[in-house]
Amino acid sequence: MKYAVDLHIHTALSPCSDIEMTPNNIINMAKLKGLDIIAITDHNSAQNCHAVIECSKDSDVLVVPGMEIETKEEIHVVCLFPECKAAIEMQNFITPYLPNLKNIIEIFGEQLLFDENDNVVNKEDRMLITAVNLSINEVFKKVRELGGAAIPAHVDRNSYSIISNLGMIPNDLNVRYLELSKSCAAEDFLSDNPILKKYKIIKSSDAHYLGDILEKEGFIDIKSKNIKCLLDEFRNNRKAVKKFVKVIEDK
Repeated sequence: MKYAVDLHIHTALSPCSDIEMTPNNIINMAKLKGLDIIAITDHNSAQNCHAVIECSKDSDVLVVPGMEIETKEEIHVVCLFPECKAAIEMQNFITPYLPNLKNIIEIFGEQLLFDENDNVVNKEDRMLITAVNLSINEVFKKVRELGGAAIPAHVDRNSYSIISNLGMIPNDLNVRYLELSKSCAAEDFLSDNPILKKYKIIKSSDAHYLGDILEKEGFIDIKSKNIKCLLDEFRNNRKAVKKFVKVIEDK
């Protein structure tokens, strides 16, 4: 069956995210936009995943725990996990490799931690919007060890993408899917970069504001609406991969 997805959404824990990016607001906006599956992918942290998942339990929206990790090559990678425990284990793995810097509230805003009722329960003082001292290979390896899936983020951008920073996609990463930005004209981008046509394409919002969350425009074809089926689809070998995401042409 096909399900509408947006697998790259930030809460107010992420630097530069709007304070309105709370668990209930995100779930309600996903419902309004007709989404079936979303992923919470804060910068270098999974601390708000549990609250959003708890908040979603009375809805039809499936929430995937994840995070957006910036590697030492300054490449952003969307990482998705089978459960919060695995996401937190990944967070604990990368935290020692984060620079020991304090968040600059005047520039990036407060990094807020919520419960499922949108109450602020804590604030993250450590600066999250920075690179960890781990290579992209190390990040991919650990994510897979934890049963997760890793996707190079917004590969069409001129910064913080695997294409802009490496100029290629290393074969040893065994990348299967690439993420394009919400505003990217997919057909034009692939026409300009024909070597990338061998990969499956997914568009995500990278939403830091509620209004930026995707409309019902990207679909994943999986057997059932659960995290296992979703991650299995990402992890399948190339021969087993079938149709993934239908990308709607940009207006």
